[in-house]
Amino acid sequence: MASSSVGMACLGLVLCMVVGPSLATVYTVGDTSGWATGVDYSGWANDKTFKVGDSLVFNYPTSHTVEEVSSSDYSTCTVGKAISTDSTGATTINLKTAGTHYFICGVAGHCESGMKLAIKVESSSSSSSTDKPSTTSPSTTTTTKIPDSSSSWNLSPVLAFATTWVALCVMMVVS
Repeated sequence: MASSSVGMACLGLVLCMVVGPSLATVYTVGDTSGWATGVDYSGWANDKTFKVGDSLVFNYPTSHTVEEVSSSDYSTCTVGKAISTDSTGATTINLKTAGTHYFICGVAGHCESGMKLAIKVESSSSSSSTDKPSTTSPSTTTTTKIPDSSSSWNLSPVLAFATTWVALCVMMVVS
């Protein structure tokens, strides 16, 4: 009976160590409206806390683009000098650096019509007061299709597999 308690304690410890740090939030920009003209992106981002490791998913028709730009290009809606750009209709931005990140649609007139998003990304550690805005380090852009939702938890498949494997091994040893 004692070995059963020790096994369960070990399993709990392993799960906390593996699952806790691997959780990240995936935000669908604009929720069900997606990346489009006529959406209040400042309002959309206002009640969200973005952290390093989170992702932004932009869903849009291919008549739009997603461009990560500098602060000045964001303010003036300047296109052509993007840090990164995509126009596939499904863009995922992995937030890898703390600071303010700026996104616009590069189609003429769209940014000026409000199709732009600025978000402040906090460090995933507790010492976010020393974070500097990121203006030169681009986020990683990938293209993927993800189901519509404002946010969801994302667990690495490798970590999920490893956690399951460890749990099964512990249970077999305990039995």
